[in-house]
Amino acid sequence: MTIRTNYNHTLLASYTGYITQSIVNTFVPLLFLTFQSTYQIPIDKITLLVTINFVIQLLVDLLSTKFVDRIGYRVCIVAAHLFAASGLVGISLFPDWFSDPFIGLLTAVCLYAVGGGLIEVLISPIVEACPTERKAAAMSLLHSFYCWGCVLVVLLSTLYFSLAGIQNWRILSMLWAIIPLWNAFYFTQVPISTLEETHKTIPLRSLLSKRIFWILALLMICAGASELAMSQWASAFAESGLQVSKTLGDLAGPCMFAVLMGLSRVLYAKWSERINLPHAMLLCGFLCIGGYLIAALVPIPFVALLGCGLCGFSVGILWPGTFSLAAVKCPGGGTAMFALLALFGDVGCSIGPTLVGFISGFASNGLRTGLLVALLFPLLLLLGIGLMKRCKGE
Repeated sequence: MTIRTNYNHTLLASYTGYITQSIVNTFVPLLFLTFQSTYQIPIDKITLLVTINFVIQLLVDLLSTKFVDRIGYRVCIVAAHLFAASGLVGISLFPDWFSDPFIGLLTAVCLYAVGGGLIEVLISPIVEACPTERKAAAMSLLHSFYCWGCVLVVLLSTLYFSLAGIQNWRILSMLWAIIPLWNAFYFTQVPISTLEETHKTIPLRSLLSKRIFWILALLMICAGASELAMSQWASAFAESGLQVSKTLGDLAGPCMFAVLMGLSRVLYAKWSERINLPHAMLLCGFLCIGGYLIAALVPIPFVALLGCGLCGFSVGILWPGTFSLAAVKCPGGGTAMFALLALFGDVGCSIGPTLVGFISGFASNGLRTGLLVALLFPLLLLLGIGLMKRCKGE
């Protein structure tokens, strides 16, 4: 069996695609303070880089419902990786090419944001369309690679900065760009099926009229918010609670969160045939509530940090699990359905950490109060799963 007919290569390319997604979302934030000191860019402009990245990915999620099926999966996924690679290369080159270094950074962010948005929209339906039997397992394992990618980026970047010095960050940015460049070529070789080939496509208007779709949208919002509300503040929570350095805070907070989230996805992929997915998501919702309560209320810093880790483990299957449920509940949803669900997930990813930060800024107990308010999201998730069980698919 050659590479052009072996769908195992398609899965490997898809896994690498999510590693690319983790690179573009994780690497550049590690350099924010470096950008500030090197180019004298104020912190409010640095924050704008995050906002622009998020807004562009949302726009790509939305617009892709119109153009992906017309252009084709292969062309779009190859282009996505080329955009990601050009953005990573641009981070190291563009600030010196533009009279205003911030414009150079912003241009690079826009490029890799387009790539990241397309990868998020395309990888899940590509894997779902592969002729494999254990769909939910494949989806969960796929999304675990985003977690492993985040851990890989933080650990290898930290090691590189320790050995080569932070002043040589441009070389590392170029090195990270090799992965999406290679995967762009890989995707030109592997077989790619589409959901439209396996199911009759539901018109977008019909999809939007289904109650089950909006319940799935609620699940995606809650999954994204439950995950990011904790993970985006995990480093600050570790630093403030344990009084450790930034490096140790990153390892104890975001890395632990990502490792446990990835572990839960791998475990579900291994035992998916024995597990009822809605029941597993219901259990994870309760575990998530427990994690937030421990982090917000337990006064012992180490135990509170374990609550952060429990939250990471509990949210692991929520996002890929919702994608798998959507494929079963709306089998003709096609690319548009996955794109819209990714859009709702990104909305949750924005709402969650924003709410925590906003509440923390006004509360006397800081982050603990913000995390306590974030309980709203796993509670709504439980409501959504309850509604889904009652919904007949109309």
